[in-house]
Amino acid sequence: MDPTTSLKRKYVAPAAHKNSKRLLTVQEGDGTLQCERPHRSPRISVLLDRLQQPITMNELTELLHYAALGKAGGVKQPSWCRLLHQRRIAAMNVVIVEGMTQSHFYKHYLTLLHLRNNYTTRVTFTPFPDVASTIFSSEVPKSATLSPRHRESSQLHKALNHHPVIAKFGTQRSGLTAYVLSQEEMIKKNYPVKGMPGFEEFMCTNSADCVTDCSPMFGLDCEMCLTEKGNELARVSLVDSDGECVMDELVKPPNRIINYLTRFSGITAAMLKPVTTTLRDVQVKLRKLLPSDAVLVGHSINNDLLALKLIHPHVIDTSLLYRREFGQRFKLKVLAETVLGRQIQTEERMGHNPTEDAVAALELAQYFIKTGPRQVVELHLEELWGYTIKEEPADCEPEPEPEPAPSHRFADVLHTRGRKVSYIGKRSDIALNLCNQQWYNTDKEVLVTFRSQASCPFLSVLHFSSFSDCLKRCTPHQQQQRQQYERVCANLRDLCVVFAGPFPAGFSEREVRRLFCCCGPVRKIKMMNAAVRVHAKVEFELLEGAVLALGTLNGLSMQGQLIKVQRPVHESMLDVDLTLEALMCDSLNSSNLYTVKLNPRVAQRVHFPAHINGHTFGTGSIAVDRFPPAKVNGTRHTTEKFKLSEEMVRETFSHFGTVDGVALHPKPGKYARHAHIKFKSSEEKYAALSSTKDLWRENYLLCPSLTPPHLPSWVASTTAVTAVDPDEDAAEDEERTHNVTSSEDQEMATAVRKLDRRLWKLFRSLPDGTLSVVILPGHTSAHGHSPGLCLMEVKNGQQWKRAGHEESRPAGTDLMCHLK
Repeated sequence: MDPTTSLKRKYVAPAAHKNSKRLLTVQEGDGTLQCERPHRSPRISVLLDRLQQPITMNELTELLHYAALGKAGGVKQPSWCRLLHQRRIAAMNVVIVEGMTQSHFYKHYLTLLHLRNNYTTRVTFTPFPDVASTIFSSEVPKSATLSPRHRESSQLHKALNHHPVIAKFGTQRSGLTAYVLSQEEMIKKNYPVKGMPGFEEFMCTNSADCVTDCSPMFGLDCEMCLTEKGNELARVSLVDSDGECVMDELVKPPNRIINYLTRFSGITAAMLKPVTTTLRDVQVKLRKLLPSDAVLVGHSINNDLLALKLIHPHVIDTSLLYRREFGQRFKLKVLAETVLGRQIQTEERMGHNPTEDAVAALELAQYFIKTGPRQVVELHLEELWGYTIKEEPADCEPEPEPEPAPSHRFADVLHTRGRKVSYIGKRSDIALNLCNQQWYNTDKEVLVTFRSQASCPFLSVLHFSSFSDCLKRCTPHQQQQRQQYERVCANLRDLCVVFAGPFPAGFSEREVRRLFCCCGPVRKIKMMNAAVRVHAKVEFELLEGAVLALGTLNGLSMQGQLIKVQRPVHESMLDVDLTLEALMCDSLNSSNLYTVKLNPRVAQRVHFPAHINGHTFGTGSIAVDRFPPAKVNGTRHTTEKFKLSEEMVRETFSHFGTVDGVALHPKPGKYARHAHIKFKSSEEKYAALSSTKDLWRENYLLCPSLTPPHLPSWVASTTAVTAVDPDEDAAEDEERTHNVTSSEDQEMATAVRKLDRRLWKLFRSLPDGTLSVVILPGHTSAHGHSPGLCLMEVKNGQQWKRAGHEESRPAGTDLMCHLK
């Protein structure tokens, strides 16, 4: 049996230097931070190619496992999405809206103002019956059942598990970014922070948004004199990562000096007499010397930054690396002598040398990072902290019982890590086996209970059931629900449909397709031959195709005959302009653009229109002759082949700004002719739109994006289920004509409006850094399946402010439409 160990305190007398830099603080805990750097806040996004296919319940649980545990916990980043700065996730909140599908979301698209404005990531969700139980009971990888710190601590002396350094930084060696102070720590310890009261007149350095483990470190130290206004800067030293001095300046305080503090600062009246350098001069010089990703290192460096009246967000404080109990700090002289084996601030010298102190602080930080917290503690345990490990006889304690095998259940893993888990909502058919689960029947009770909690659980799952109850009252039979679902899908198709004509006699379906393909991919064409003239019903695959056809081809002259392009006239189209405007301003489309690359042969015949994208470019005759046949006298007519590539799109549109992504959707075996372009900002998108006429000369036709990126995956699934035979179009139109708004529709609209408002109140109450997930689970029945929708966002403290728009919500807007 291995002998047990105990820890005994050995008194070590601290060196007495009364005027050393010192600041007593409360010892920090190990809690999760909720106030993070805005520029390093977590963000989530779905890969463009994965938006074209729905995610499964297993893929959703992979994201939740990674968000909670991360790579350090043995969980890999999911392949279908990217979660940046996972370590800064403060909490996770999952809301399950029972009975709601993706078609309901787009039917009530205008009413769901909070969901469509504040959730910038949406992806189709494969229907799943019991989401809540699966989240809690899903198993994490075995490597994640113990945290890295827990795994390391099993090999560490039990007496050191609660050492202040180990408790804060763990035992694993990390890069310098692990020791850069967070914004919350800087605020707690009175560091100058931009935007905080009292620092309005401080100068900010030209710092980057974030630093890496390869960022350069600079040692900083200042000396002060006592003036009429208190301690003011008299000397500043800066050293680079090699310890070379890059700045050593004497500074003339602006106020009358009362005491030079020569014994500690080394400053004398004779030294400052010829000095003309001011605090402003030093600030400007530091801004020029420091790279954008510089990390400043110092001992109680908050005092130095306060004296410099300088704000720098990336700092390492050596007095907080080598921690003592109860918030006490080691003096720089003691650390340099013990750790570095170097004598500084000796009594025979007159005052401190700031360059020497800056080098000492820098090397202490470099040593801590290179050695790691565990070895630092073990190597200097007795010298610095006054501890000694004493071996005790093995028979002092009874043999411990073997530990039970760890559970891989997600809820249990979080519990072992001290993270609170809760479920509030409708009673689940499957036992959740949680210590904190509360059953309620109404959404109002669920919301009030969650918001009344003293602290937000790390993982909370809320079950809203009011929509499902309303749905059962309004459409009690599954067959009726299926019919309603199919009507919503038909309304989506209406947005993609235009009627065109009259065409010249003998105009074929193939010629209609070749004409309208210049606006986007065409799904289906139906020729309608009246007694005298020929018309066509054209259904595009994307919403943008119909919009471009209306703006580009309406009024076209075909062999001297003007054709008219118009939308179908149905009840579902009454609010089409409002819907399209909302889609264009949707957070998913705010910086996206849709473009079509025209065949040069077509572009020569389809002239630039007088009106497009809401702009007027002058008037002129617009004429299109009949397209030449593919073969002439038995010989194929050859033209220069063209195709749209990602490189071509980036080269053309990068002149307007940064292109973050290009999505091409070519048909199998064919070249891509249209693309969705994602710019870094909406201003860059509008810059491209303002150059529509110039891009037309390069055979590009474009308009703002309307189709949400995830929608094609939903359209593909609904098309397979709800495909309508051409012979049934007349019956479908007749049914749609008799589809009038009833009292049930009004009740459903009211329920949706209340649901959206409650979801907004819930989102507003979440702490910053919370990964918020809203799941519309969809449903599967004997009559078919209705895909769901997964909406995701990481709250950054600003979204809820945008939701003060309830008053501007359109009254009674219950869109049977349009985006699905």
